[in-house]
Amino acid sequence: MERLLTVQELAEKLNVPVSWIYDRTRSGSTDHIPHYKIGKYLRFAEEEVIDYLRLKCVESPQRCM
Repeated sequence: MERLLTVQELAEKLNVPVSWIYDRTRSGSTDHIPHYKIGKYLRFAEEEVIDYLRLKCVESPQRCM
């Protein structure tokens, strides 16, 4: 199993604020980023996040990741 990322690690990798990550994990969000809830902790599988981002790509598929 691959190592799961914390909220802070994912925010750093994506160069976005931590609040952006939390906004996309809330139950009322319409644009959920894939995540795991382990007790009170959120964790992210990097490959799943990359797949999510590919679906959100607005440029040609060849240019996206």
